[in-house]
Amino acid sequence: MVSLTRPAERPSVSVSLVVAGRSPRLRQLGPNWYAAVMGTAIVASAGAALPQRIPGLRAGCTVVWALSAVMLAVVVTARAAHWLRHRDQARLHLLDPAVAPFYGCLPMALLSVGGATLAVGRDVLGERTAVVVDAVLFGTGTVIGLVVTVSILYLMLVRHRLGPADASPAWVLTVIPLMVASAVGPALVPHLPAGQAREALLFGCYAMFGLSLFATLTLLPLIFGRLMLHNLLPLALTPTVFIVLGPLGQSTTAVGQLADVAPTAVDGSYTHALRAFAVVYGVPVMGFALLWLALSTALVVRALRRGMPFSMAWWAFTFPIGTCVTATEGLARHTGLTVFQWPAVGLFVLLVLVWAVVWAGTLRGVFSGALPAGPGEARPEAVRTG
Repeated sequence: MVSLTRPAERPSVSVSLVVAGRSPRLRQLGPNWYAAVMGTAIVASAGAALPQRIPGLRAGCTVVWALSAVMLAVVVTARAAHWLRHRDQARLHLLDPAVAPFYGCLPMALLSVGGATLAVGRDVLGERTAVVVDAVLFGTGTVIGLVVTVSILYLMLVRHRLGPADASPAWVLTVIPLMVASAVGPALVPHLPAGQAREALLFGCYAMFGLSLFATLTLLPLIFGRLMLHNLLPLALTPTVFIVLGPLGQSTTAVGQLADVAPTAVDGSYTHALRAFAVVYGVPVMGFALLWLALSTALVVRALRRGMPFSMAWWAFTFPIGTCVTATEGLARHTGLTVFQWPAVGLFVLLVLVWAVVWAGTLRGVFSGALPAGPGEARPEAVRTG
């Protein structure tokens, strides 16, 4: 979602996602590249759930889903080769506090493509195959997401040398994968046998929602405190402020999706309460999300005026905005208010425009060799030795 380089550590290695025979370039391939997969898949999912029917939109979303699936296969292959050929560099990534949180992008990429597969990919694969693909990606992404959350938080506590001025919006990437799982999982509930299986997945998604929510609430004050009391982020990293929108939009999406499928899993005494919770929780959270969107936009405009260059950090615009689209779509379904329907369309248009700009910039950077592949070497002083 963001560039993983510090201003003084930009590598001179040009990007290539071609694995075979390109080991020197492959060495610098960072986990931030999964953000491009996430940012593409969310376009398909968000477009498929719009309350208005727009001619050609479904077909367009299907094409974008197929693109995200191909991207996932390419990046997973390249990253697997990176771990096999450059384990020392991969270990440095984990020990670098500026890089480690981006391992959260892997499970989110799996979950996002899985959700888009069931949302629009079923038009191509058939519903049964789409369910199987989504179930595999959901299960894999959830397990990896749990491992990443626990492991990276552990490293942040015992190995990384962190201070108040080091707080970064990227820290949210460590804890948000399970929130993405809680938003993707509900679509699988109706495909499970009625009874215990459906109830277990439904309440399991609520448990993941709570885990990610409370972990996020512990990080947000640190992030906002850093922006208020210390220096602003470097110009190149300014887009990362949009990452904070991710848990806000995704949590609202999750409670809305869970409320939608609750009648297929639990009795009426639960369904009414869960539907009410989706609105009572979602409306205030999206109010804060709009505030953060306005603030983040102002910071980005300021950075652009001061010469902010294009980098992989620009992918931070896509997935977070996409979660706001799906969140607003959910509120429109549960309230029936047009005041939520048209903002959902407006945010989706913004998402598509931003995605197209970032995609064009990424391709230009890849083919010109100007775009760095990933982080530089971890600095020894950034890692605790005991």
